[in-house]
Amino acid sequence: MTSRYRSSNTSEGLNSLTPRRRTVVKAAAATAVLAGPLAATLPARAVDQAPGFLHGVASGDPLPDGILLWTRVTPVPEAIPGSGLGPDTEVSWIVAEDKAFTTVVAKGSITATATSDHTVKADVRGLRPGTGYWFRFSAGGTDSPAARTRTAPAHDAAVPGLRFGVVSCANWEAGWFSSYRHLAARGDLDAWLHLGDYIYEYGTGEYGTRGKVVRPHTPAHEIVTLADYRARHARYKTDPDLQALHATAPVVAIWDDHEFANDAFSGGAENHTEGAEGTWSARQAAAKQAYFEWMPVRTATAGTTYRRLRFGKLADLSLLDLRSFRSQQVTVGDGEVDDPDRTLTGRAQLDWLKAGLKSSDTTWRLVGNSVMISPFAIGSLSAELLKPLAKLLGLPQEGLALNTDQWDGYTDDRREILAHLRTNAIRNTVFLTGDIHMAWANDVPVDAGTYPLSPSAATEFVVTSVTSDNLDDIVKVPEGTVSAVASPVIRAANRHVHWVDTDRHGFGVLDITAERAQMDYYVVSDRTKRDATAKWSRSYRTRSGTQKVERAYDPV
Repeated sequence: MTSRYRSSNTSEGLNSLTPRRRTVVKAAAATAVLAGPLAATLPARAVDQAPGFLHGVASGDPLPDGILLWTRVTPVPEAIPGSGLGPDTEVSWIVAEDKAFTTVVAKGSITATATSDHTVKADVRGLRPGTGYWFRFSAGGTDSPAARTRTAPAHDAAVPGLRFGVVSCANWEAGWFSSYRHLAARGDLDAWLHLGDYIYEYGTGEYGTRGKVVRPHTPAHEIVTLADYRARHARYKTDPDLQALHATAPVVAIWDDHEFANDAFSGGAENHTEGAEGTWSARQAAAKQAYFEWMPVRTATAGTTYRRLRFGKLADLSLLDLRSFRSQQVTVGDGEVDDPDRTLTGRAQLDWLKAGLKSSDTTWRLVGNSVMISPFAIGSLSAELLKPLAKLLGLPQEGLALNTDQWDGYTDDRREILAHLRTNAIRNTVFLTGDIHMAWANDVPVDAGTYPLSPSAATEFVVTSVTSDNLDDIVKVPEGTVSAVASPVIRAANRHVHWVDTDRHGFGVLDITAERAQMDYYVVSDRTKRDATAKWSRSYRTRSGTQKVERAYDPV
C-alpha cells in the first residue's frame, strides 16, 4: 500500500487559570517552592533525562476515520507538571500500520507549551475504519514508547461483535491498579470505558485506605488549584499499569465528582469550602482545564464531556456529564427529590440524550453513566451494615432510604427518560455505570414499587471500583463477609436487582453481539499487592428485545 500522510497542528489547551491556593493547607505560592512536592510526579530518571515522555502515551474517542492521540513531554528537568516552567517544544507524531513504522499513514507535529502543561493532542483523521494502528511521538531526538490504537467501524458497517473494558473509581492511595494491567494483557479490546473518578482530589490519608496508605498522593494536600490538579493527573499517569492500558487500546472517558471534589454539583461540592478554598467556579474551571489537558477526550460541547460515538450498525454510545449541570443534592427523605425544577442532566443534555436514543438506528444503545440510574432502597439492613453503607454513599448514617447523589435524587429526570423509552418503544438501552464501588446487574423498572408486574425500560451493568473502598474495607472485615449478608437484603428490597457484590475490586468486560450484550465481571485478589491476580466472578447479559437481565454461567 502506498503511504499517505496527513499533517495536523491540533493542540487542545485552555487558557491558563490560577485560582487562590487552599489556605488551610498553606500550599506554597512560589514556583520554586512548588517544585519540591510536584517533583514526585516524575520518575527519578527525569532528573537527568530531557526531553522525555515520562507520562506515557494514550489514544481516545475513536471515530471511523480518526483517533485522538495524547502525550506529555518533559522538555527540561524543571518542567515539572503544574510548574508553568519549560520551553516551547516541537512534538511530532506518527501513525503506521505496523509496529516497525514502515508503512506510515499519517504524521504531523504540535508545539507543546507551558500554557497546556506541555501536554499535546493530535486529532488524526483520514484513517480507515475498524482498523488497528500503531503510533508514537518524538521530541528532541527522543521517541516515546510505541502504542496501539483502533478506529471505530464504518457508520454503516455490519459489525459482528464489540468488546470493551469497563472501569471506574481508582484511588491511588488505596492500592495498585492491577485491573488496568489485566485489561491491557487481554489484547482483545476495541476500546475501554472509564466511567469516572479517574483521579481523586483528597489529601494524603484523607480517604478510603482501610487505615493503610499503600502509596501517597502528589501533591500531599487536597488539590484545589490548576497546578494541583495538573500534578495529581501527572502522578496517575506515572502508574505503569495505567500506562500499559492506555498503550493498548483507546479510552472513552467521562468524569464524575472526584475529578473535581466529592459530591460536586453545578454550584459547589460537599468537599469544597467557599472562601478558604477559593471560589467553586475557579476550582471547577481549574479541574476541567487539567482534565482536558491530561485526558485523550474530545469536547463535543465546551466545558463538558457529554458526546456520542458510534460503532457501526451494532451500537452507539451516549456519554453523559452528570456534574456540570446538576442541581445541588438534597437531604435524604426530602420530598424535593421529585421536584421537576431540579435536574441531574440539565435540560439541554436530557433533550440531547432523548433525541439520540429515539433517532438511533443501531441494534444497541449504550449510555455511559457515572451514577446509578436504577432505584435503590436500603431495606432492613442491620445498624452495623447500614452505617458503613451510608458512609460509602456519602449520606447521613441514619434514616436513609435512597442515595440522592444518584438518579434517585433527581426522580423527575429519570421518570422522563424512562417514559421516553417506553412511549417510543426504544429497545436495547443499556446503562453502563460506575461510582458506587460495588458490582450490580439491574433491570431499570418504570415503577420499582410494582416491579416485576410492571415493565422494565432498560438494563444496567454497574462495575465495582479499581481500588476505592468497598463495604468490607469500611467495616474492616474479610472480603465477602458483608456481601454475604447485605446482598440478599438489598435484592429483597429491590426486585429489579439481579445481583450485587458489595465487597470486591476489579473490572468488567462488555461483549456485544446482535443477539445480546453481556458483562463479564472480574475481581482482583488484593488491591494492596502490586502483583495481584484477576479471576472471573460472574456474568450477566440482556438479550435483544427483552429489556431484562439474566445470568450467564460462563464469560465470553
